[in-house]
Amino acid sequence: MALISRQNGAVYLLLSALVIILDQLTKYWCVANIPYNTRGIEVLPFFNLVHVYNYGAAFSMFASWDGIQRYFLAAIAIVMAVIFIVVLLKTRRKAKWHCVSYALFIGGAIGNLIDRVVHGYVIDFLLFYLQDESGRITWAYPAFNVADIAVCGGAALLVLLAFVHKDHKKQTAAQGDAASSGRDK
Repeated sequence: MALISRQNGAVYLLLSALVIILDQLTKYWCVANIPYNTRGIEVLPFFNLVHVYNYGAAFSMFASWDGIQRYFLAAIAIVMAVIFIVVLLKTRRKAKWHCVSYALFIGGAIGNLIDRVVHGYVIDFLLFYLQDESGRITWAYPAFNVADIAVCGGAALLVLLAFVHKDHKKQTAAQGDAASSGRDK
């Protein structure tokens, strides 16, 4: 089977490209319009657009590794993106939800990889939080970006598909058992 064909999921790489472009454009806008490390722009009483840097991975894991995390996390992103590209190219185009999940993951991984290679950190700008009556933030979810949404969305879709596929297999097996027991009589 050719790597790029009409039957495989290659066309879904366009979704990956769209995620990368949207991720990089939103990060560019953030850097150009929001002062670094401030409360940024309040969109809702619990949501701000901010401008922060994440030197680590999710929830700033590995952020204290004295710079080595840049290469470690970039290597992981490259390996995972390549694996998902290969899987996508081996997936039938008709398995559209699987292709969408792989494409989202690829786009998100490459979007954050670009930041890590170019800047040494990932630009995050979406911040959800809770605040008290005086406006002091009492809890905040770690800031994230479009690439993070794509990675998490792709992963969540894969998990959902695994459950749906598992239930579909059980249902098909049960129908097959019922049909064969009806013939035995």
